[in-house]
Amino acid sequence: MRRASVPEHPSENAVTDRVYADGVAMVQLLGPQDRLLRVVEKEHPGVDVHVRGNEITLTGDADAVAAARSLVDELLAMTKAGHALGESDVTSSNRILRSSPDGGPRPSEVLGEAILSSRGRVIRPKTLGQKAYVDAIEEHTIVFGIGPAGTGKTYLAMAKAVQALQRKEVDRIILTRPAVEAGERLGFLPGTLTDKIDPYLRPLYDALNEMMDPEIVPKLMATGTIEVAPLAYMRGRTLNNSFVVLDEAQNTTPEQMKMFLTRLGFGTRMVVTGDITQVDLPQGASGLRLVTRVLHDIDDIHFSYLTSDDVVRHNLVGRIVDAYSEYDELRLAARRERDEASEFANRAERRAGMPRSGGPRDHLPKRGRS
Repeated sequence: MRRASVPEHPSENAVTDRVYADGVAMVQLLGPQDRLLRVVEKEHPGVDVHVRGNEITLTGDADAVAAARSLVDELLAMTKAGHALGESDVTSSNRILRSSPDGGPRPSEVLGEAILSSRGRVIRPKTLGQKAYVDAIEEHTIVFGIGPAGTGKTYLAMAKAVQALQRKEVDRIILTRPAVEAGERLGFLPGTLTDKIDPYLRPLYDALNEMMDPEIVPKLMATGTIEVAPLAYMRGRTLNNSFVVLDEAQNTTPEQMKMFLTRLGFGTRMVVTGDITQVDLPQGASGLRLVTRVLHDIDDIHFSYLTSDDVVRHNLVGRIVDAYSEYDELRLAARRERDEASEFANRAERRAGMPRSGGPRDHLPKRGRS
């Protein structure tokens, strides 16, 4: 007998529901040392979970038990479909169920959609936001993926690029990003030009090696089937029959963004990813911020906005993102309050006929007058 928790004395309104599963599915649902079932309990603290053999007993208020039952059913459906469950899958599944209780996509539909299988790993969307993002890439020529760190913007875009290449929908993959220092001063790096720009492009190389056989990647790069280059190398080119991913787009200037988007050729799809809260440009004039206002009404261009709910890294990452967002909102609110108070004071001075400090030159005595 395995017990995820010791059932407490049920209240008068408590109900009990039972879920049955075969031995293999039950083992996968419980996870190592019942870790996954403990995550189910954490997501539904009002429900007592008791496991005996192939039977899971859920006890608690009717609504809480029904919600927990839906989660367990979805997890079982995924295990039967061959999905290797992790703790993040349980959390993501419960979040999807909460956000779309009736008529929306089910977790088994969202998390069961494989984009790419490579080296024993399956790459798939893990949240509703990621599912909408992946669907947009499939349906539009240009897609902007905008959101905080850890939401899978670049990783999913690159997975779709590799998928398109394997399906022979495109002839080549082009991955690019601006070579902008993130606050540091790196100085003059040693080596050739390739040696100097490689550190900026390393995250793209790492993702490629995770999605494809590392022995094949150099060969594809040598033949030009895969190209990883800084954004400056895109100027003057027309990109046909390609899948192009621009990463870290918040660090492009408005001129660079326009230059990149106008490289679009026939049979090409583009995905532009970035986090507008992490601009490293000296003046902060981000091309990604501007393009959201310039191109928002153009057909076949889609903007996907991911949030902290779509973070699939450590749980702390989502909380860090929320904390910084709250801090930025408070700072902007305080700045607006100061500006409004200053404007109110200036208006009061003008109504009282008092000269403004540092105002127009007309307030100064003119030369030559006694």
